[in-house]
Amino acid sequence: MQFTAEHENLRRTVARFVETEINPHVDEWEAAEEFPSHDLFKKLGKLGLLGIKYDPDYGGLGLDFSYSMVMAEELGLCACGGVPMAIGVHTDMCTPALNRFGSEHVKSNFLAPSIAGDVVGCLGVSEPGGGSDVAAVKTTARRDGDDYVISGTKMWITNGMKADWCCLLANTSEGQVHQNKSLIAVPMDAKGITRQKIKKIGMNSSDTAQLFFDEVRVPAQNIIGQEGMGFTMQMLQFQEERLYSAASSLKGFDRLIDLTIEYTGERKTFGKPILDNQVVHFRLAELRTEVEALRALTWGAVEQYVAGRDVTRLASMAKLKTGRLAREITDTCLQYWGGMGYTYDNPVSRAYRDTRLVSIGAGADEIMLGIICKLEGTLPGTSNKKRT
Repeated sequence: MQFTAEHENLRRTVARFVETEINPHVDEWEAAEEFPSHDLFKKLGKLGLLGIKYDPDYGGLGLDFSYSMVMAEELGLCACGGVPMAIGVHTDMCTPALNRFGSEHVKSNFLAPSIAGDVVGCLGVSEPGGGSDVAAVKTTARRDGDDYVISGTKMWITNGMKADWCCLLANTSEGQVHQNKSLIAVPMDAKGITRQKIKKIGMNSSDTAQLFFDEVRVPAQNIIGQEGMGFTMQMLQFQEERLYSAASSLKGFDRLIDLTIEYTGERKTFGKPILDNQVVHFRLAELRTEVEALRALTWGAVEQYVAGRDVTRLASMAKLKTGRLAREITDTCLQYWGGMGYTYDNPVSRAYRDTRLVSIGAGADEIMLGIICKLEGTLPGTSNKKRT
């Protein structure tokens, strides 16, 4: 991936924003189990950071996907995982289909204010019965005149407690499970919607909700793209979501290794720094190499995606590797910090809690392995397909 001067200028802008507007408040937001998303998103919107890859007619910058991933990588400098995840849901998870397939109506009413930072968005796919099996979604949206009437429950919804609108996946017909779903832009102040906060073991600064839809009426014109194409559009959104997960983890991994090198270089046992033990410095060197390998995989996938290629295979590999490497790095670094690593406010223990989600959200590791196996032709009844 060749980076331009514009890429580097964007890097500096995002890094400065993290340093001045996010990290000084992280401890407070983690303790409160929420952050002021409307205020923060408005600041991001004023800098043009919420619509980097989106249509300029609706306030976006009109740049390619690589610029959005530069922002994601720099958000890895955040001293927690919850805020970058919440931003990513808004910029790369609930809005891609809206920008790509949405009508003038939904773009004007949902995309433009999302880009400006006037509203907070969320993605409504997962349900109490499961998240990774998207085809098994039970929420329904039946047509009634000029409206859809929505009933069902969504679970583990990032930004769910504060969101102003939801990109909702629901069944709009009784047809085949891959052809009966649609994406609908749902205003979260609609009558019949209730929210319940979910308490988690990590990502504390990001609010997470269970959403209940009880005969919720929304205009039929709020549909995103064509009826029945929701599953396909959500699969396309997942490519960007999974690359965001990988890109936004890279600098966080580097930061943990840097902090551990610093700590083990100062902390002494038996008369010498912990870092002087070969088992320690060899392991940290190995982990740094793994991060660089993941960086190459991620940016290689981004480059191909920008070129218009289907990167389902590479995005799945990057997402899988990110989740696995997160566990390796945080567990190893916490061990080298000893008792200090087990304290609650330690940056390594926070990362240990936060990054565990990567192997679960946006498609669990096992789902990623299934996708990779299918594309490799290693599952029964499959054949090797063109590698991308």
